[in-house]
Order: sequence, then structure tokens, then C-alpha cells
Amino acid sequence: MGIEENKLEMLFIKNSERGKGLGKQLLSYGIEKYNVNELAVNEQNPQAKGFYEHMGFKVYQRNELDDQGNPYPVLYMKLNKLH
Repeated sequence: MGIEENKLEMLFIKNSERGKGLGKQLLSYGIEKYNVNELAVNEQNPQAKGFYEHMGFKVYQRNELDDQGNPYPVLYMKLNKLH
């Protein structure tokens, strides 16, 4: 997990370790200890998008290009405090 200011920059879980609650634990820790309330996710990764939605994040912006200008649509999400 990588965090810059209040933005989750990356969260990786080894495939064989998925589904064990590690991502939830890490993200919850980031929210609680580092005030994470924003992130970006590749639109072509519906599993990750669904996970973040389950954790209370909502899409507020979509870009056709990623931060490097490549044609990979990116969804920007913010934490819904009412979740």
C-alpha cells in the first residue's frame, strides 16, 4: 500500500492471498491512520472498483487517459463519509 497525503496511490495483494481480508485491513488502516479519502482505479479492473465501492468509495470523475497519457480509462473515487 502506498499513500501520499490523503490519497491511496497503490494497493497490491498477491493473487493467492486475495479474499482473506488483507485488502480491507490495509485500506481500513489507511483510512483510520492516514485519512485516506481518495484514490484512482483503472476502469478495466472491475474487481478493484467493486472492492473500493464496497469499502465506501464513490466515482466522482472519469478520464479517458491515465496519468501518463495512455489510453487506459481511470476512475477517480472519493470516500463517502456516510458509508
